[in-house]
Amino acid sequence: MDESILEIVERETRLLHDDGCDSKASLPNIHKIQHIMDLIWETIFYTNFHPFNHECDTIRLGLLTIFSDLTVELEILNNSFGNGNLDARRVAKSFLAEIHNLKRRILGDVNAVLRKDPAASGPLEIIASYPSIRAILYYRVARVLYDLKVPVLPRMITELAHSATGIDIHPGAVIGQNFAIDHGTGVVIGETCVIGDNVTLYQGVTLGAKAFTYDDDGVPMAVPRHPILEDNVTVYSNASILGRITVGHDTVIGGNVWLTHSVEPYSKITQSTAITQFAHTLN
Repeated sequence: MDESILEIVERETRLLHDDGCDSKASLPNIHKIQHIMDLIWETIFYTNFHPFNHECDTIRLGLLTIFSDLTVELEILNNSFGNGNLDARRVAKSFLAEIHNLKRRILGDVNAVLRKDPAASGPLEIIASYPSIRAILYYRVARVLYDLKVPVLPRMITELAHSATGIDIHPGAVIGQNFAIDHGTGVVIGETCVIGDNVTLYQGVTLGAKAFTYDDDGVPMAVPRHPILEDNVTVYSNASILGRITVGHDTVIGGNVWLTHSVEPYSKITQSTAITQFAHTLN
């Protein structure tokens, strides 16, 4: 006899509930996290002011809403991952106190893009239409929470940006001031990257790992494995810079370069020079 819908539902409910999965935990609501990010965007860039409201009142309301909504999501994380050790109100308050610094840094990033892109008519166009600015702001928000030892949530935030823009920045990366990404689709910045000030990346750039280090149980270890880019480095489209190497300050990496060794400051690396330098390392 064919099972009824209710019998199928009851059976699947039992199997799903008793499958022994270790991942049974409450997670922050991704839609609410997106709402918090929208509030942060609007509060920093003043993009949602009502003409009859005073600007300061709108900012106050935005900040208070960010604090209350973030506290709720942090409480959920604390119950699932924090073992009761994550003080949601304290973390939310510490985050709130950093929003003016977030604004200062993201406006520096906006100006960096403006200096690098002759197609940009001004800061407002960049804020309104450049996906890289959204990805960078989401990263900078996630990095503040990462530094506050918040689990899971920083990665959820950067993956929201990744889904929306095609730009994948791990919240563990350290990125300096005046950071510019032009076009941006396909950019990948790994967890242990260190990027200095006034660095510019073009579309398709990968700052990745060359290989992993494993512990005795065969589990990949979270050791530094991504490149260091010093100040004033420019990396053109589709270049791959892999491993814990250092790209010296004021260096230009050309398009489509595959780089797995360190280079001195003021270098200009094209495909041919990269191949030649790599061959020297083998001798």
